[in-house]
Amino acid sequence: MSVTQELQHPTTLEDACVEKGMRMTEQRRVIARVLDAATDHPDVEEVYRRASAIDPRISISTVYRTVKLFEDAGMIERHDFRDGRSRYEAVSEEHHDHLIDLRSGDVIEFRSEEIEALQELIARRLGYKLVDHRLELYAVPIDDKTPKGRS
Repeated sequence: MSVTQELQHPTTLEDACVEKGMRMTEQRRVIARVLDAATDHPDVEEVYRRASAIDPRISISTVYRTVKLFEDAGMIERHDFRDGRSRYEAVSEEHHDHLIDLRSGDVIEFRSEEIEALQELIARRLGYKLVDHRLELYAVPIDDKTPKGRS
C-alpha cells in the first residue's frame, strides 16, 4: 500500500474516528484500541474488562455509549451469534464470513470464493444484483477432538 493509499484509508478504528471528525477522548481511544486488537468478537462486558485493565477510570456505561457511537458511525459491526450477547468487530475492507462453534462459542472467520460466487449466481437467477450479505454458519465439531489447526 502506498503512502497516499494509507492516508486515504484509515488503518485503525482510532484513525477512522479521527477521520470522521469524532471527538476522541483518551477513554474512547482505549476502547477503539481494544476493539482493534480483538480477534474474538468480544461483547461489551469483555470490551469493558479489557479497557478497564488499561484505564481503571473507564466505566461500563462509557463502554456501552462508545460502542453504540462506533456502531452508529459504521465503524464496528454488531453480531448476534445466538449466544444471547451482541458481539463486535471493527469493520474490515476485506469481506469474510463466520463459522460459530456452538460447543465452545469460538467464532472462526473464513473466506470462500466458491460461496461468494454461488451467492452471486443465486441472486442473479432470482433477478437481483447482490449488494451485500452476511453468512454465519452454526456448527459443532464432527468429533469431540479439537479440529485440525485449532488449539
